[in-house]
Amino acid sequence: MATLLIPCDGTTHAMVAVRHAASAFHLGEVRMIHLLHVQPPFSANVRRHVKRDLRDDFHRERADEALAGARQFLDNAGVPYRAHLEVGDKAHCIAEAARRLCCHRIVIGTARKSAFVRAVGNSLTTQLIERCSVSVEVVAGVPAGVLERVGIPASVGTGMALLWVGES
Repeated sequence: MATLLIPCDGTTHAMVAVRHAASAFHLGEVRMIHLLHVQPPFSANVRRHVKRDLRDDFHRERADEALAGARQFLDNAGVPYRAHLEVGDKAHCIAEAARRLCCHRIVIGTARKSAFVRAVGNSLTTQLIERCSVSVEVVAGVPAGVLERVGIPASVGTGMALLWVGES
């Protein structure tokens, strides 16, 4: 039986991975799930002027918010898990946590994007596949929007569309 690590940021893509892992648990393939939320560190200026305990409280609050849906789902499904918070580079923290927690594989939810977009965008999924010593299982969520699939972020595409409509 496997121990899984699920990077979880509270998005619908992360919840797809959580549901997938819960199903694997109920099939008897998984013994334990580790949820991991990773946040970027504060800048040197913030670290210099804000006390460490306040920064830690902020990180914990954000992690609690991001993990709330996954925790509730796993609690309701009767799936054992532990929640973790890391601060640093996402890919590095995930790979290191998988090693430290003796996970058999990482399960990550992702949007369906083209290989070109993933390569150019240096996606987290690609970084994990390159860095991790354990298997990375990618669970595809809902398809990305048309513009995102070809490499244009949704916010940029919306702005372009509004400009075009405004000129018409």
